[in-house]
Amino acid sequence: MQVVLLAGGFGTRISEESHLIPKPMIEIGGIPMLLHIMKYYASYGHKDFIICAGYRQSVIKEYFSNYFLHINDIEFDFASSTTKVLRKEKIDWNVKVIDTGLYTMTGGRIKRIKDYIIGDTFLLTYGDGLSDVNINDSIDKHYNAKAILTLTAIRPGGRYGKLEIGDDNKIVKFEEKHIDDGGWVNGGFMVVDRKIFNYIESDSTVFEQEPLRCLSRENNLLAFKHYGFWQCMDTKRDKQILEDLYNEKKCPWIKI
Repeated sequence: MQVVLLAGGFGTRISEESHLIPKPMIEIGGIPMLLHIMKYYASYGHKDFIICAGYRQSVIKEYFSNYFLHINDIEFDFASSTTKVLRKEKIDWNVKVIDTGLYTMTGGRIKRIKDYIIGDTFLLTYGDGLSDVNINDSIDKHYNAKAILTLTAIRPGGRYGKLEIGDDNKIVKFEEKHIDDGGWVNGGFMVVDRKIFNYIESDSTVFEQEPLRCLSRENNLLAFKHYGFWQCMDTKRDKQILEDLYNEKKCPWIKI
């Protein structure tokens, strides 16, 4: 199943580093956040990626164009002007990096990659959050419920899109970034029916606003409740939390 990654924003809340590179390219343990997320999806067998780039999108393109130089041991023989890969990681991914515009909102970025979507269902997440959510279980729940969109619901505190979840796990109300007492919120890691494109009007559509509110009103928005690890990288403090986990080898998002 294809995986769509939103990686085009300015990352203003962690501008100490994002003024040079896109936020999803900020490194945790020497590895870009984006690659951590992609490796996690790949561990569940989902290896066909579409990256919705925008701000400094050339950084992402250049990284993947030189991917083997970044991750492998390389020998440069200057006498013969040759380059040899000494240790080559086996990888069978397909990666599309699409420039979805500099100022395009999240909904607009999704709309712009419509022509690259194959099939009726795809996976979608943000380029700044890590989790140990069971991806394939969320897909099963999505198909069983016959929803248009299933999002991973988490409980981290009060600065994300607040969800009101009914007894059948259908989301009956969606409020973006409501300061609350730590209820269920939108953690990304979504399973999406291609009907979602009908809910996005233009580049200026914020995905987390009217599209999700409309789905919840129609009873087409499902919550996949996740009680395990989830951590975003919105701020420098968030980054340090992830760095500490990585250095202590306590990384729930890395599957052996």
